Amino acid sequence: MKQLPLPLIVVVSALLLGACSTVEKLNPFSSSAPKVKPAELAAIQPTAELKSQWQASVGSAGEFTFSPAVVGSSVYASARDGTVARFDGGRQIWRISAGQIISGGVGSDGKLVVVGTPKGEVLAFDAATGREIWKARVSSEVLAAPAVADGLAVVRSGDSRIFGFDVVDGKRRWVYQRSTPTLSLRSNVGVVPAGKVTLAGFPGGKLVAIANNNGAAIWEVTVALPKGATELERVADVTSSPVASGSSVCAAAFQGRVACFDSNSGNTLWSRDMSSSAGLDLDSRYVYIADDKGAVHALDRNNGASVWKQDKLGNRGLSRPLALGSHVAVADYQGVVHLLRREDGAFAARVTTDGSAVRAEPALFGAGLLVQTANGGLHALEVR
Repeated sequence: MKQLPLPLIVVVSALLLGACSTVEKLNPFSSSAPKVKPAELAAIQPTAELKSQWQASVGSAGEFTFSPAVVGSSVYASARDGTVARFDGGRQIWRISAGQIISGGVGSDGKLVVVGTPKGEVLAFDAATGREIWKARVSSEVLAAPAVADGLAVVRSGDSRIFGFDVVDGKRRWVYQRSTPTLSLRSNVGVVPAGKVTLAGFPGGKLVAIANNNGAAIWEVTVALPKGATELERVADVTSSPVASGSSVCAAAFQGRVACFDSNSGNTLWSRDMSSSAGLDLDSRYVYIADDKGAVHALDRNNGASVWKQDKLGNRGLSRPLALGSHVAVADYQGVVHLLRREDGAFAARVTTDGSAVRAEPALFGAGLLVQTANGGLHALEVR
């Protein structure tokens, strides 16, 4: 499948030629998209503190997006130039070079560290030493962090196939694939382990629970239905990670909806129209979502009703929100991490990292969070 970036004229030309094309994930601050003026950051009255626990550097992400893997106090991270490293409490334990460009990473269960390359290679390393253990191959480039759980390294390729590899020897145990629309967004969305299944969102607004033992679909649900007069208007892809908590699974779609489902049956609990490419998180009471205009919303987890909306971060290229106890965190294209109050969405604290974009999903880390920037900075922040 040929992948074409924006601008729209390229997309329209491809459609007229009847090409099977994908569109780069929309980002108003990327070099290939029109520049949109972001909201200016007004001064805030802090009611909490985001304090740096430690900082480290792993290397530039380049054109890719890298998500650090957190296992206990250990952090595994990678960079475009092939660097893979482990940090414990901010102290580097090992750093190796894969010897080639990396485009997707990192996945780890604390025993195995897995990354992917633009050539479709999957590389697995020992988490204790960084020694390479095995290699495997998928059908196209790897743009997302693999998931390592339940005896599997699950890898998504750029053509939306999902591969399950044995963690011991890298042998392929299964592959899941489904038909996709002619036009879809090129994104770094990965997969999410959830017990004995792996959750994966797809172009066309679909969410699937895949059995870890054999790669079969347990259930498939529709997050959003494509709608519109043109192929571009009908793009409704799940471009962010679904989130599973208790008996619920929630997901969002670009140009579509946010919806929650019963994790056992796939039955829809509620849904509402809202476009998001960044994604969502949830806690016991609320679902937090960053929409494509830069607003952060809190929705009632039981029925999807609006609780509050923070709209002072418009067009700032927001990351997926992260629930943090009595707060919710979100980062932006300038590497600023914003802490919002859980109850009303008011700004509670703000900290600037290294000035480069936080494209990856922030990760829970101890009593706070960990972010990896486009320049390769790793920032562990504690909420006080």
